[in-house]
Amino acid sequence: MEYSKLVELYEKLGSTTKRLVKTYEISKLIKEVSPDDLKRIVLLVQGRVFPAWDERKIGVASRLILKAINTATGIDTKKIEDEWRKTGDLGETAKNLVGKKKQATLFTAQLTVKKVFDNIQKVAGIEGKGAVERKLNLITELLTSAKPNDAKYIVRTVLEELRVGVGDGSLRDAVTWAFFGSKIGLKFDMEKNELVLKDREEYNKYAEAVQGAYDLTNDFAVVALTAKQKGIKGLEHISLHVGTPLKVMLYQKAKNIEDAFSIVGKPAAFEYKYDGFRMQVHKEAGKIEIFTRRLENVTKQFPEIVKYVKDNVKGKSFVLDSEAVGFSPKTGKYRPFQEMSQRIKRKYNIEKMAKELPIELNVFDIISYEGKNMIKEPFEKRRDLLNKIVKKAPKKIVIAEQLITSDADKAEKFYRESLKSGNEGVMVKNLSAVYKPGSRVGYGVKVKPTMAELDLVIVGAEWGTGKRAGWLSSFVLACIDEDGNFLEVGKVGTGIKEKAEEGASFGQLTEMLKPLITAEKGRNVKVKPAVVVEITYEEIQKSPTYASGYALRFPRLMRIREDRRPEEINSLSEIEDLYYGQKKR
Repeated sequence: MEYSKLVELYEKLGSTTKRLVKTYEISKLIKEVSPDDLKRIVLLVQGRVFPAWDERKIGVASRLILKAINTATGIDTKKIEDEWRKTGDLGETAKNLVGKKKQATLFTAQLTVKKVFDNIQKVAGIEGKGAVERKLNLITELLTSAKPNDAKYIVRTVLEELRVGVGDGSLRDAVTWAFFGSKIGLKFDMEKNELVLKDREEYNKYAEAVQGAYDLTNDFAVVALTAKQKGIKGLEHISLHVGTPLKVMLYQKAKNIEDAFSIVGKPAAFEYKYDGFRMQVHKEAGKIEIFTRRLENVTKQFPEIVKYVKDNVKGKSFVLDSEAVGFSPKTGKYRPFQEMSQRIKRKYNIEKMAKELPIELNVFDIISYEGKNMIKEPFEKRRDLLNKIVKKAPKKIVIAEQLITSDADKAEKFYRESLKSGNEGVMVKNLSAVYKPGSRVGYGVKVKPTMAELDLVIVGAEWGTGKRAGWLSSFVLACIDEDGNFLEVGKVGTGIKEKAEEGASFGQLTEMLKPLITAEKGRNVKVKPAVVVEITYEEIQKSPTYASGYALRFPRLMRIREDRRPEEINSLSEIEDLYYGQKKR
């Protein structure tokens, strides 16, 4: 398929904020394409060339794109930079300049989806001597053959900055509409922006099959191809693959113990909420792998955890959900997450670091065991299985401390004991709930001492002056909407240290954000949404200044959450709920 046809879809998606219209346009295209192109298009429409669980990154900086535009067009680099300053977007810059090529290009090939996809994938795999030059050649080859609009989206895809507002919900529904719509009499009225269904229950059956398959694969490309070729039976036979990380189950906040009971029911399981980082542990054919909630493979960084699991968990094949908590080797007391997060990035002297910053693995759920998918089993059954297969070894591997009760006083006492032990609070879980990857669905909640905190992503900043010259400061924060758009919700400049002795510092944040800069205008920069931070605030206010429609009053940065993915930050709907909740109080 010609790449320009996909570009037409990008343009339609970018020109509307209506989720149903986006869904309809995607469904039309994926319904008609070949199986080979289907997998590529489903990934490309997400701005990816690899599924979310794949560790490979495109990893191209803005300066290399500038050079590629220069090589492809013959236009002076300074003129390209001037245009970039005007547009604030390298994609728009490429579009504007590709149409003004200085030299005629001989034998330019017709760009296909396959060609664009393959070249960008190759860029991600290039390492070693001459890597920059080879990456440049692959990108330049695409821009040389590109029409202006093609160039815009090639650049945005390479920079991982597509921005067409397509979230998981839109893709799930697009797959459902494309491959099952005719079976259930589905029609979309474009003028009224209205979905017409003969049978809502029948529609939900197909949508749930698509969602269930995605929960197990974490790859809409595989789901779409299966739906196209094998229908709903194929989706229902998709199995969890040990070794491929899933999105972990996420939990809403509850105001207090009584609120938690009202959400999950009685009796409920109360468990310590540890101040650590999530670990998904996979074992298959004697091989143990560890993944973070960002889906990063960190097996090499935690050799002791591999040994603990090998020695203390029965079974040839399983997937465990757990929390890794650091403790002091001298006192045995738990240490805060921020101290332990450096172990994720450590590549050298790992054994020395393991002695200085030891880890205890607290196992609290099981997703697969001996080839059986445990996702749809009730939580109490999954917990019983853990009790049978995990041999507790304090300060190595244990099962999360638990209390099952309907009594609010007993639950409150357990909560206080958790806080006294240095934990963040408690998790409260529905005993009959299934495991729902990636969803905050009320099957479990967390109770912590303060409600006024949010996980947000940094999308911009300002270069400092005076003693902060050379550092980025005044960080622009964003939440996420249901279609994956990052919407600004305020700025933060407090809670950040001058020196990196304790907590987040200006220098540390600058080092993390500089490679992510996508545009600069004066002292202001835009950055790729990648760095997640935990923010406390005094109040949420309505605000026309920010795209979310809300602003945080007196925000303060508490810590960098290197264990969080941008897609897992607080949503716009959650911020709206908090806003109306505080109004009621």
